[in-house]
Amino acid sequence: MTTVSGDFELTMDELRVVARYVAESAQDVLPVFEEAVPGDPRPRAALDAAWEFVNGAKRSKLQRVTSLDAHRAAKEAGTEAARLAARAAGDAASAAYLHPISRATQVGHILRAAASAARIGELDAGGDPAVGDMLIEQARQRATPTLVAVISRYPPAPTGKNRVAQLMSDLDASLRTSR
Repeated sequence: MTTVSGDFELTMDELRVVARYVAESAQDVLPVFEEAVPGDPRPRAALDAAWEFVNGAKRSKLQRVTSLDAHRAAKEAGTEAARLAARAAGDAASAAYLHPISRATQVGHILRAAASAARIGELDAGGDPAVGDMLIEQARQRATPTLVAVISRYPPAPTGKNRVAQLMSDLDASLRTSR
């Protein structure tokens, strides 16, 4: 089994679990981007690249390039929801390259897509934070024991001032207490 080493080890199987979790979150919200920016294939390409890795392909330049392209698409999108959806797709592709280093910022690569999906849900509900909290709970329930074990190797997610960062921090805390 191939492993990636740093401050600790991550196996390719663990990286696939992480990438699946992120891709599932991004898959749910990709239509938000595609409706807002029809004809821009970059986030879809990133999500497809993520699924290729999840389904057994070697991680490659494809995940790196499509991730960067999806993040560029996010910067160009005209609404917060579309930006978050494109960024979630980019995060899915980049999850194949999660670094095994003890930095709290790495947790964002695992949980930001789920937090972004929750924020999109809030926006669709007129800004209702209860919708975001409900979607974070669903994301917690979707986490596998392997995903929780990977997250537990990292320091807790940084607490930020924007709503996505708050949702991500809430999800991180709930996963750490669910072990």
